[in-house]
Amino acid sequence: MQNEATGGPELTFRAPRPSDGPRVHSLVAACAPLDPNSTYAYLLLCTHFAGTCAVAERGDTLVGFVSAYRKPDEPETLFVWQVAVGADARGRGVGGRLLQEVLDRPSCRGVRYLEATINPSNDASWALFRRLARDRGWDCHERAFFGRGDFGSEAHEEERLLRIGPLT
Repeated sequence: MQNEATGGPELTFRAPRPSDGPRVHSLVAACAPLDPNSTYAYLLLCTHFAGTCAVAERGDTLVGFVSAYRKPDEPETLFVWQVAVGADARGRGVGGRLLQEVLDRPSCRGVRYLEATINPSNDASWALFRRLARDRGWDCHERAFFGRGDFGSEAHEEERLLRIGPLT
């Protein structure tokens, strides 16, 4: 289907499939400052966690991915692990639409809180989650989570925990 405004293909959103694993790995690797995981990790996300993950495509091109899971010890909390949006799709609300795609699924029935950890310098992620909370009237709080020292010898920024909710 063509997008009348751009003449290009429409964006589609769906649950990931195993065949998306390598494409997701490539997308995340191209989305600094995100930390790419192994292709195997993305294959698991695209199978075991397909109900709480989503991809965005324009035609045959993967332009977005969100990985999330319900916390085993807090099933009312959806933890968003990564949101990756390709350079050509940024600034068009793809990240927010990916998150809403996941939240609207039966696998997220009963979710009351959304959490994510974010590096202090990741302005795009802060803006995405704060806009999501603001637009829906949800509370939003942050606190320290992983300090630099928690990453051992790896040079890594601290990770702040952002908690949104209760979701209504």
